Amino acid sequence: MAEKSADMKGKAVKLKGLVEYQKGSVVSRTVIDKKTGTVTLFAFDEGEGLSEHTAPYDAMVVDLEGIVDMKIAGASNHLEEGDVIIMPANKPHALKALTKFKMMLVMIKAT
Repeated sequence: MAEKSADMKGKAVKLKGLVEYQKGSVVSRTVIDKKTGTVTLFAFDEGEGLSEHTAPYDAMVVDLEGIVDMKIAGASNHLEEGDVIIMPANKPHALKALTKFKMMLVMIKAT
C-alpha cells in the first residue's frame, strides 16, 4: 500500500512507486495540496489520456515513465522519461499515453 503524504515528509521516496497503473484507467494521487499549489502524480494505461481543457495557472509536467503525446495550443509535443514541459495558463492542452505513462504535475497558483 502506498504511503500517506504526511508519512513521506522528511523521507526519500521513489516517485514512480507512489502511483500504480490500472488497466484501461487513469489513476491520480495528490502528494501536496495547498492554497498556493498542488503536486499530483498520474499513471495512464496505454492509450488513455485527458481531453482538451485549460487551467488558470502555468503547470509543469515531468515524465516519470513512458511516452506521451501532449498537445498544447494545437502543437504536438513528444515526451519521454525525464522530459519536462511547462503548459502555459489558459492555453488548451490534452494528452494521450502512447505507452503506459506516469507523470508528475506541479501547479503553482498565482496570488
